[in-house]
Amino acid sequence: MKRPRVIIRHCDSYDPEKIRQIIREGLEELDLRPEGRTLVKPNVVASGEHFPHAFTRPEFAEGVVLALKDRAENVDEIAIGERCGITMPTRFAFKHGGYNQLSKKTKTPLYHFEECTQVEVPLYHDGRLRDSIFTPEPVAKADFFVNCPKFKAHPWTTVTFSLKAYIGIQDDRHRLIDHDHKLNEKVADLQYIIQPQFIAIDAIIAGEGRMLTPIPYEMNLIIMGDNQVAFDAVCCQIINLDPLSVDHIRLVHERGFGPVDLAEIDISGDVTLDEARERASNFRVGLVRVEDYFEGTSISAHSGPPPDGDAEDYCWGGCPGAMEEAIEILRVIDSVDEKMPKTHLVFGNFKGEIDAKPGEKVVFIGDCAQFQGTIQGKDVTIESTYVDRSNKSVYDAEHEDIYAKMLKMESKMFSARKDDIIRIYGCPVSVAEQVLLLVKIGKLKNPYFDPSMAVSFTSCYLSSKTKNMISRLSGEPYQVAGPTQRGKSRPEQNLPPEGVAQDLEV
Repeated sequence: MKRPRVIIRHCDSYDPEKIRQIIREGLEELDLRPEGRTLVKPNVVASGEHFPHAFTRPEFAEGVVLALKDRAENVDEIAIGERCGITMPTRFAFKHGGYNQLSKKTKTPLYHFEECTQVEVPLYHDGRLRDSIFTPEPVAKADFFVNCPKFKAHPWTTVTFSLKAYIGIQDDRHRLIDHDHKLNEKVADLQYIIQPQFIAIDAIIAGEGRMLTPIPYEMNLIIMGDNQVAFDAVCCQIINLDPLSVDHIRLVHERGFGPVDLAEIDISGDVTLDEARERASNFRVGLVRVEDYFEGTSISAHSGPPPDGDAEDYCWGGCPGAMEEAIEILRVIDSVDEKMPKTHLVFGNFKGEIDAKPGEKVVFIGDCAQFQGTIQGKDVTIESTYVDRSNKSVYDAEHEDIYAKMLKMESKMFSARKDDIIRIYGCPVSVAEQVLLLVKIGKLKNPYFDPSMAVSFTSCYLSSKTKNMISRLSGEPYQVAGPTQRGKSRPEQNLPPEGVAQDLEV
């Protein structure tokens, strides 16, 4: 493996031409030129006026695309692809994030990953969660892969830099598989799909504290690199965080994808690491347990460990974190903290007391929820319905339409309207379902019907559904990755020395 390099540059504005120059100089310093099918993956988990600091800004992506075109040799295509947060069409996130204008301005095609053919990639390494995983065809076929994440904190994984952004290279069905207390292992497994030749993170205005509604933090930095582990390690060092304390970084490092020791990484640029640390001296990271997250609000959260047999004592990537995201979404469109009645939320195998008064809702969320005790003077037993992941198949994964989720939650809450104790099933219970749950309990505004976005959302939703329907009618939506499908973005030097996925014939 070649010695990784990370470049730290100053940039104090979202001027596409200025960004273009910095990125071009970074590509030159790293001696990189895009080739073949070049794919740029930004982080557009959410966008628009409600989530202004959650995503890679289009001006940043524009500068990256233009710089790639400046350095291009033997390029068949330079495109942008992403899967935003599930249930929202990526078309919607691109439109409200300014990516449609970027596409027209730079003549760069956009791939909406949930609308693409899904390619199966077999896995062979020890410690894998599954024997294969699916990824969109543009990712599997990329010859030159560029990761353009946003520099952000994350409530489940501490931070989200380059490695964590890989959650966006799966469609909804496969993204939710193992998106639970094994989220860090899932992120590690996703690294076997593809490795980027180039990484450039939008740290001009970073996002601290949260993930969907982060607090803007001016760092005025563009950070570039050619190895994800080394890159994320340097980003951690900038905010004075031990990279080995971030589980997904540690796991990917232990699997041989790259170093975390600064002595093994070449760092250059017009901003030193110490100067970057000074700029980020007060940056707040994530990793907040749900009990702490809701402290001081009308919601009391209680959590126990995930299913027996697993070492983890908390489900960082599942239902508790999804609830935190749900609240983030609702807080930007309604007065949740004022409107929400006293409510108790329970996750995992909880063995403590639930001090709920008559009339206060107690909601057990997730298949693994368990409880035996007294609530409101009544004996209550909640049994786990969790199904071990070994009994779940990637081939059976199904996407549940957002309107189907609305009908399902409406029916559930209508049936339970007189009940104080409610059980919501799922593994995980998605962000959308938990949003809809809180909407019903608190009589809050439904974000999907927000006048500022309802028409646009419906239009993008219908366009996405139509595209998927046409794709299903025209061919097989699943393929097995083989040498005729997979591009060149899995060079040997970018993969671990052992346990590397091997090509299969289609």
